[in-house]
Amino acid sequence: MAITTADIKNGLTIELNDQLFQVVSFQHVKPGKGPAFVRTKLKNLKNGRTIENTFSSGVRIEIARVERRPYQYLYQDENGFNFMHAETFEQISIAADLIENSDLMKEGQLVEVNYHVDTETPLTAEMPPFVELLVTSTIAGEKGNTASSNALKPATVETGSEIMVPMFINEGDVIRVDTRDRSYYERVKK
Repeated sequence: MAITTADIKNGLTIELNDQLFQVVSFQHVKPGKGPAFVRTKLKNLKNGRTIENTFSSGVRIEIARVERRPYQYLYQDENGFNFMHAETFEQISIAADLIENSDLMKEGQLVEVNYHVDTETPLTAEMPPFVELLVTSTIAGEKGNTASSNALKPATVETGSEIMVPMFINEGDVIRVDTRDRSYYERVKK
């Protein structure tokens, strides 16, 4: 199926030069001289690399048929990350570079896997926007510096990743982490 540059939006998967790309960002540009164009940033779904591409305004673009399917993360091995479909129990493996912030993923985590419908190939796995992780180690907060200041300290979470957290967070606390930018969001009430 083909669309024009007017239909481009973030997250859209397109076919370009016989490869699949996901639109990361786009900008319609209408210069004072010359024809309008669309400047895009595209992520290659095969190798994870990001490229910039410019389309002339009105040009036709082939979109890829992509389907989102629910999977559960099982484990990691030399082939990548292994997932199981939530309903059919089918297992697949996805390379680590196709999963953004994969080091925040813990066993049992539910993710959405994007499939190229025409070839039945898994493209990427998207984590939910927030995950809850247990703080396994961090330094103690200094007295008087724990509640109101914006000071941050490093904390290691159960997946082995390091997240910057406020001074009042202690070992054993469960925190909510934003998977899009790896930032601390809030402490989870017990």
